[in-house]
Amino acid sequence: MALSASLYLRQSQSLVMTPQLMQSIQLLQMTHLELNQFIAQEVEKNPLLEFQAGDETITDHDRSAHEDPALASGEAAPDEVAGQGDLYDSATSSPGERLSEQLDADFANVFPDDTPPQRADAPELLGQWKSMPGGEGDSSEDYELDDFVAGRKTLRDVLLEQLPLALTAPGDRLIAQHLIDQLDGAGYLHADLDDTAARLGTASEDVMRVLLSLQQFDPPGVFARTLSECLAIQLRARDRFDPAMEALIDNLELLARRDFASLKKICGVDEEDLVDMLAEIRKLDPKPGTSFDTSVIEAIVPDVVVRAGPDGSWLVELNPDALPRVLVNHDYFAVISRGTRKNSADQAFLSDCLQNANWLTRSLDQRARTIMKVASEIVRQQDAFLVNGVDHLRPLNLRMVADAIKMHESTVSRVTSNKYMLTPRGLFELKYFFTVSIGSAENGDAHSAESVRHRIRTMIQQESAHAVLSDDDIVDLLKQSGVDIARRTVAKYREAMNIPSSVRRRREKRALAKAAGF
Repeated sequence: MALSASLYLRQSQSLVMTPQLMQSIQLLQMTHLELNQFIAQEVEKNPLLEFQAGDETITDHDRSAHEDPALASGEAAPDEVAGQGDLYDSATSSPGERLSEQLDADFANVFPDDTPPQRADAPELLGQWKSMPGGEGDSSEDYELDDFVAGRKTLRDVLLEQLPLALTAPGDRLIAQHLIDQLDGAGYLHADLDDTAARLGTASEDVMRVLLSLQQFDPPGVFARTLSECLAIQLRARDRFDPAMEALIDNLELLARRDFASLKKICGVDEEDLVDMLAEIRKLDPKPGTSFDTSVIEAIVPDVVVRAGPDGSWLVELNPDALPRVLVNHDYFAVISRGTRKNSADQAFLSDCLQNANWLTRSLDQRARTIMKVASEIVRQQDAFLVNGVDHLRPLNLRMVADAIKMHESTVSRVTSNKYMLTPRGLFELKYFFTVSIGSAENGDAHSAESVRHRIRTMIQQESAHAVLSDDDIVDLLKQSGVDIARRTVAKYREAMNIPSSVRRRREKRALAKAAGF
């Protein structure tokens, strides 16, 4: 068979992921913070975009061109020509004099003792006062109170302040600074002392001696290498580290298993003393360094707000604070286009910027509409939850919502990721409303897994020390209420909620009951 080259004309259809389509998909699954960061980057590199949040517009262009063309061209406004301009805008008079003339009132200082320092009395102080933000000579309006707030100290700053008072030798201070730099956020030291000594060219005994000195620093428990050592350091500072407490600290695994019988034998104390020792342990801080955490906590901004309507229905609204407005400056495009030649690189750049800006605004509008559709369907499906609480949460999956709003499941999944809904029941992630279905014992409606977990948690919270429910007891009670569930499922839900077994709960509750005198 001979090989030869030939040309064929073939027609086919294919789905191509264009950059614009990929951008729309990415916008759909972005959080509120990520969306603001992305839009800020687009506004920075696209001169035709304006990021508007509320009543303020952040743009690189003069907004006065939109409001008054005369201002953009440098002409005076009619009010300024007639002398009826801004009360605080005058080149020949002070703000107080200008305001007094317009309002026919005297705003002179009636408290002569409160006048600012005069130039003849203290000219150097007057210059400093005028140069301060917000002073008389300050021409900027950016007065921030945060500029005068003291910065929060970190754990490293607090330890370095105590270092000169505890160690005087330069070599010891060098070792201490090296150990301080190796602390984690909780205040624990995970470095190997032999490796540290070899790296610094000193003996391991010197590193251990410096470490023992550092363990006396505030906050108590810092520079510990294990949880037991952290608790022991704090107990020594409280003068509570006796032999019984030392035995308890050395057997924290028994305390985690709530094996109080073994702990009493090991510590050689009775039940009342053991309860007092456990109360002392609860007062300690297992992570002393976290109190100096300087990380910024971002508040969750809900994307959707649900409130009750006057007619008993639910009103679903998009949160305006979570929907930044992006505007396309067509006036600026028209002005710049007139100054560029056709078929030039500048004209092509402006055309690309206009196309990208229009696509971004359409993508944001489509994102808002999609979130609104999905949220409205979730509210319709979970109406019983909004009225009666988590016990009436219905089973729901992505396919049910996708079929109702005529969209694909992947789109619904992207919309519900990291999006939050503010309801009269609280703030919930949209994923919270999607739970698996658990069958009914009476051939009725299925139950939501989240509502079943809530019932299990409520049952365990209401149990007494003499009637602790086992997993089999919980299964029987749930079947009586119409929930068909297996014992292993109850155990899985209980472990996921960090609830101990019935044996451990019985030990703890009986010990607490005896300590309380019941």
